[in-house]
Amino acid sequence: TILHPLCVKYPPSAKYRRCFLTELIKKHESTAAEPLDELYDALADVLKEGESTDCYKNYLLPTGDCVSLSESTALISGGTTGLVTWEAALHLAQWALENPGVFRDRTILELGSGIGFTGIAICKTCQPRTFIFSDCHPRVLRQLGENIRLNGFIPEPDGAWSIQTESQGQEVEGGNCQNPEVIVAELDWGSVTEQQLLGLRADVVIAADVVYDPEIILALIGMLQKLSTSRADRKAPEVFIAFTIRNPATYQLFQAELDKVGIRWQMIPAHSSCSFLYDVQPDVTILQLFI
Repeated sequence: TILHPLCVKYPPSAKYRRCFLTELIKKHESTAAEPLDELYDALADVLKEGESTDCYKNYLLPTGDCVSLSESTALISGGTTGLVTWEAALHLAQWALENPGVFRDRTILELGSGIGFTGIAICKTCQPRTFIFSDCHPRVLRQLGENIRLNGFIPEPDGAWSIQTESQGQEVEGGNCQNPEVIVAELDWGSVTEQQLLGLRADVVIAADVVYDPEIILALIGMLQKLSTSRADRKAPEVFIAFTIRNPATYQLFQAELDKVGIRWQMIPAHSSCSFLYDVQPDVTILQLFI
């Protein structure tokens, strides 16, 4: 099971640095020495800053590997909820670690990757050939790229994903599955084309905590329909979506919309044991979709 989190490290706060610099300047001035412009400049910079909402978290995996993430301490930051790790991402990662054969030597597309926990855990333990992280929020994409590098992976240059087409080879070569090819894609569900999705050549599609708002649900359904029609003569990708049931009506809407467009689904059995360090276990469901 995945411990959440093993440890949390907060960078020095603006308040701490302000107090430190103020005391340092006082001590320096008490010596009657020449003023140091650098100290005053540093204090001025700190006074301009707001309090940081960032921290570093380390998640210990059952394999002994560790996923290190820079994430926000605020649930909503920069106008997005994508800068924190949510419960469904933890549960989807745990399910993946229990079922590595679903991912081994395959190309994985993750929708709404956020800051990357699930994908990084899969890359470290399940030996995918290629893993495509995707999101659409600029700040989330920046943080995602930093976290991927923090964990020892080197993402492909921006834009590399969008130029792959059927004519560029039968398979995207990921090299050694011990060190998968990692791609970060800016992917907007509403504007991505079927041809772009075809170029990704995904064998498996995953997502966590992307079912929480009716408008997002409709965009997600549209994205899944594009995936279903962008296969050429390839086998349809396997699709797994994990989400926390916060509002039963939203969950029912998602199921109803799937039924409406003819996407079959089945519930993945819950973990036999789960020792996430929460006082109350969230109601997380994983669905397999057949597109």
